Amino acid sequence: MSTTKNISNDNNNKFRIEHDSMGELKVPESALYGAQTQRACENFPISHHKMPKEFIKAMGLIKASAAEANNQLDLLDNEKTNAIVKSAQELIEGLHYEQFPIDVFQTGSGTSTNMNTNEVISHLAKKYTKETVHPNDHVNMSQSSNDVIPTAIHVSASILVYTKLKPALEKLYIALKKKAETCKDIVKTGRTHLMDAMPVTLEQELNCWAQQIFYSKQRIDNILPRLNLLAQGGTAVGTGINAHPKFGEIFAKKISNRTNINFTTSPCYFVELSSQDTILELSGHLKTLAASLMKISNDLRWMNSGPLTGLSEITLKPLQPGSSIMPGKINPVIPEAVCMVAAQIIGHDAAITVGAQSGNFQLNVMLPVIALNIINSLEISANACEVLADKAIKDFIVNETNLDKNLSYNPILVTALNPIIGYEIGAKVAKTAYAEKISVKEAAKKLTTLSDNELDKILDPLALTKGGIFG
Repeated sequence: MSTTKNISNDNNNKFRIEHDSMGELKVPESALYGAQTQRACENFPISHHKMPKEFIKAMGLIKASAAEANNQLDLLDNEKTNAIVKSAQELIEGLHYEQFPIDVFQTGSGTSTNMNTNEVISHLAKKYTKETVHPNDHVNMSQSSNDVIPTAIHVSASILVYTKLKPALEKLYIALKKKAETCKDIVKTGRTHLMDAMPVTLEQELNCWAQQIFYSKQRIDNILPRLNLLAQGGTAVGTGINAHPKFGEIFAKKISNRTNINFTTSPCYFVELSSQDTILELSGHLKTLAASLMKISNDLRWMNSGPLTGLSEITLKPLQPGSSIMPGKINPVIPEAVCMVAAQIIGHDAAITVGAQSGNFQLNVMLPVIALNIINSLEISANACEVLADKAIKDFIVNETNLDKNLSYNPILVTALNPIIGYEIGAKVAKTAYAEKISVKEAAKKLTTLSDNELDKILDPLALTKGGIFG
């Protein structure tokens, strides 16, 4: 706690003296935090990355819910409870983020960030009560950094899943399905190995993408029962030392009421403290989503390529000049951005994978970096889905003339004749069509006895997209 003594350094920056169990320390006079936060700032000048805002909001939710649970258990009086809850509410509302200066690359338990939160709330509580609200004894009552930080990871991730990711996935899915409906009978050349293959409809192609997003939605939904299990109540090592046996259950109800998310206390606190398996599972699903987004984006880039020497099957909505030197050039900027998002998510997953392996006995010791990466992955994946839906899928134009032209000269259409003329003659038809730059129908007329009507029926591109055997 601080003394009344103020001092100035050589640069005329004012400080106050605070102390903790290790002694006295100078803290900026305007800071809402105390000595333990200041020590962490001095110990970890490593990066410009701070704990994400969503994580700090989750910390506010935890401290408010813990105070209410302690009050219900007659462990914390009404005056202190009210002061802690009101102070924590300011963090929940996104205020005072500048008061959380500690680097992500800190102690692996996140103790520094937990104490940063306790100190800020303790300081803010002075506005709401004349009683002393101690950062450890009151704000941190029935808690340990070892259960608070894992809980904050689950809570912040779950909130982002419900409020951002799920709506964004649904938006992209609906955009793809709607666009597919407008392309029902538009036939194009299919491609395997980037080489011409049997025809598909553009609807089939878009529905494939939509189904990938649907599966991602399912994967995310399937993990929620595990994501919504909380470590709170396990305290230091998972045994619940210094917490009331009913604290975890009551806490889960309190934070559920605050978030409208059905959080429950974990059946095994030891798992929640010592592992990050659930977050790794979530990250894995986000990596799968990233792979899907990259596949969709790259397909869009190929289909948009040109406009003269590429595929030019579609034209993406022009959004900005594409070159500082080549006038008139327009690039597929949204798919490119989404591909970079996908690469970033895959990188985040690698960091989370390493972090999740670091559960040494009763505690994982890479919690802050896991928190940073899972929150960033959730945010950018949701934003990428929205941008892809709004600025690429919704408004692209189909170049039907180019599709029809390419399809008519696709020698692979001869595949439909295989049951009738056999593979070897079919190969000759395809090679002839390609070499002479004529249609498959014209080449087949030269090399087979099939009539025009028979060839038109068998080689109907739309019919070929429906599967089956012709002949």
